[in-house]
Amino acid sequence: MRCADNMHNLARYLIFFQYIGTKYRGATKVPPHQHDRKGVQDHLEDAIRRLRPNNPVSLSVSSRTDSGVHALSNSAHFDLQRMKDKPPFTEDVLVEALNYHLGTEQIRVTRAYRVPDNFHARYRAQSRTYIYRIALGFSHHSLLPLTDCELCWNLSNTELDVEAMREAAAMLVGTHDFSSFRAISTDTPFKSPVKTLDVVDIQPGSSFASAHFHREFSFWELKFQSRSFLYKQVRRMTGALVAVGQRRLSVPQLRDIMEARDSLIYPKHLAAPAHGLFLARVDYREEGEQVRQNRLSKAPTSQLSSNAEILFVSPWQEMYSRIDFASLRQ
Repeated sequence: MRCADNMHNLARYLIFFQYIGTKYRGATKVPPHQHDRKGVQDHLEDAIRRLRPNNPVSLSVSSRTDSGVHALSNSAHFDLQRMKDKPPFTEDVLVEALNYHLGTEQIRVTRAYRVPDNFHARYRAQSRTYIYRIALGFSHHSLLPLTDCELCWNLSNTELDVEAMREAAAMLVGTHDFSSFRAISTDTPFKSPVKTLDVVDIQPGSSFASAHFHREFSFWELKFQSRSFLYKQVRRMTGALVAVGQRRLSVPQLRDIMEARDSLIYPKHLAAPAHGLFLARVDYREEGEQVRQNRLSKAPTSQLSSNAEILFVSPWQEMYSRIDFASLRQ
């Protein structure tokens, strides 16, 4: 139990942040003996410590991305108590202070929200959306615009059989045992391989420099949405869908791989590389009574009803996060 006298100015925050993952060893903290490269969490916790909190710093990241994977919007929560009974930071001040202390790191905090002290960024997340970017027709990665280097998977193919890919993608939607699409990890024996994919979509994309680059080129984006994913599941599904597009795998062969429910049946070296993958958004929802945004969006956490419906959204297309208060279901 928290002591009211000592913890009255302790605040829990939910932050949304983005990063270019090229030089980081994933999103979460790296063990001390592996500190040749830090994780994104290590740098965020260092920035929080520079705010000189009165409590130990511990960040809980909602979505663990692999080394080299990027994020347009990941999220995390942490508690912060200021020294000398100073009031909690406002959300805007906290964002500015964290970004100042992150310095030149390729990590940026985009939004912060005060949340109830029982809020958990990982377990309250209702969905996660990943985008995988593919560039076609470049014979070598050095021909890519600098704005896309290490931010997409470059294929020398000039085209893919997108209709076959979409047929294969439709097979992945729904609730299935995805054992064949997960890589072995220390968590494997403890996690159910059954997941529900709400969205698997393939659409034309574009270069980040499309308006200013002198060459024509083709980009595609693969979108995956689910409440949670298995270890390397998105990269393995992407690799399999691309193999279908390249006619190296047929749709029936992909179905056989999935129905085998065996990670060892997945073809070697087929998984897509990390650098084309982006965590695009993490969404939250809590249900309850009607509240008015113009009254409560800037209210202290103590004034927010635990029954209120709160929707935290982080749309990848606009690279921002917002809070909205939905009306009561009739």
